[in-house]
Amino acid sequence: MPASMPADSNPGAGADNPAPSAGENSAEGAGAQAPAGAAESASVLEEKLASLKAEHEALSGQYMRLAADFDNFRKRQSRDSDDLRLQITCSTLGEILPVVDNFDRARQQLNPQHEEAQTLHRSYQGLYKQLVDVFKQLGVSPMRVEGEPFDPSLHEAVLREPSDAHPEDVVIEELQRGYHLNGRVLRHALVKVSMGPGPADSSEGAPAGPGAPEEHNG
Repeated sequence: MPASMPADSNPGAGADNPAPSAGENSAEGAGAQAPAGAAESASVLEEKLASLKAEHEALSGQYMRLAADFDNFRKRQSRDSDDLRLQITCSTLGEILPVVDNFDRARQQLNPQHEEAQTLHRSYQGLYKQLVDVFKQLGVSPMRVEGEPFDPSLHEAVLREPSDAHPEDVVIEELQRGYHLNGRVLRHALVKVSMGPGPADSSEGAPAGPGAPEEHNG
């Protein structure tokens, strides 16, 4: 009689539930580690992104400051260049103004009687007109000061005298013409300024005092 086999030694049981292989165990371990590795990589990427954003903001701020500094520098250079050009123009015109003064005085004082003198006078007049036209083209204009209130930013008072015709601190006479250059003072005008009416003469029309001697006829 054949020997009976143990109940747990059924060959079919092993076929239905095979033992896991080494490769399957490795795959399961890797699958369990994958979520942790992905989370760690995402955290690293977020940190790098935050760092790059901060660096970008810092560089952007530096760029904006540099752009503003350069714009201010450009404007300052432009102003300095304009000021220098204006100073040179004022200096050059200031050297020419005495020549214009001489022409103006000659034009006012000369009264030619003969034909030769009149021809010479017309030549002077032509040169004077050319100078005036050039000055106009450059933006130079003469001041009109007589009868105007005295203004130290425009006028330089050379003389002061009483005047019954003009109130105090009004320009009576222009002694040397002043000029503007595009609204800026090129040369102050030398002027005579009124001090107002002078003191009245007390001896004229003054009533006699109580102790004054009386006049006797005869």
